[in-house]
Order: sequence, then structure tokens, then C-alpha cells
Amino acid sequence: MSEPARSRRMTGIGTVLVFLYGVMALAATGRSFVQIAERFSDAPIPYALSAAAAVVYILATLALLFSKSAAWYRIAWVAVCFELAGVLVVGTLSWAVPDVFHSEEATVWSLYGSGYVWIPLVLPFLGIWWLATHRPAAARPAAEHAA
Repeated sequence: MSEPARSRRMTGIGTVLVFLYGVMALAATGRSFVQIAERFSDAPIPYALSAAAAVVYILATLALLFSKSAAWYRIAWVAVCFELAGVLVVGTLSWAVPDVFHSEEATVWSLYGSGYVWIPLVLPFLGIWWLATHRPAAARPAAEHAA
């Protein structure tokens, strides 16, 4: 007998992960909008990075939500890995050269997301783990399908 097909991909930790990415997308979008609209000239690089983080979180949210598709699954990998690189690079730079970042909480990723209880640092690792353990059938090698 074959296994019954699941009607929903998002269950358990996947649902929580998409929810957290959605919250971060809203938070980063709101933060970057206010920063850019009110005081962009104070710190253009960090505020532009906040906007980039917002785009990454929006893309990651959508990609994880639709990751049953092989194309969205690949997009999710790119978004989550880009997020990890962003939080590590911006986090390190905001610690090493704080003058560039206007304040310690200038971006979502400053000081590894300390302004967001380090969720930006932990979230990509959870995303990578989830993606690695929940590949869609279309993205699996043929040998896995036969097993």
C-alpha cells in the first residue's frame, strides 16, 4: 500500500516557521519604511539594509509557504541562505565598525538581530534545517523516489 498523500505541506514547525518569517517581514518592512521616510539621510546604508532585509523576509515567507513546488523550494533556499549571510555580515560589521551603523539597532540584522531577541540569527538556521528535512517530491533525486 502506498502512503496517503498529505493535503497540506505546512504542519507543526513549518507553520510556526512561516508565521515567524511573516512577523519578521512585517516588522522589517515597517521599520525600514519609517527609517527611510523620516531620516534616511542620517544613515542611508543601514536603512537601505533594513529595506533589503524586509524584501528577503517577504520572499522567504512566500517561498516557504509555497515550498511544495520545486521552484519555490529553490527560492526558499536562496532567500534563507541570503538571510543568514546578511545577518552574519551585518551583525559582525555593526559590532566591528559601529560608526557605519548610526546606532546599534539601525537595521534588523544589527548586532545579529539583538533588537529582535536574536530571532534574525536563529531563524535562518531553523529555515535551513526545515528545508533540508522537508524537500518536495519534485526536488528529490530519482533514487529517493524509488526507495
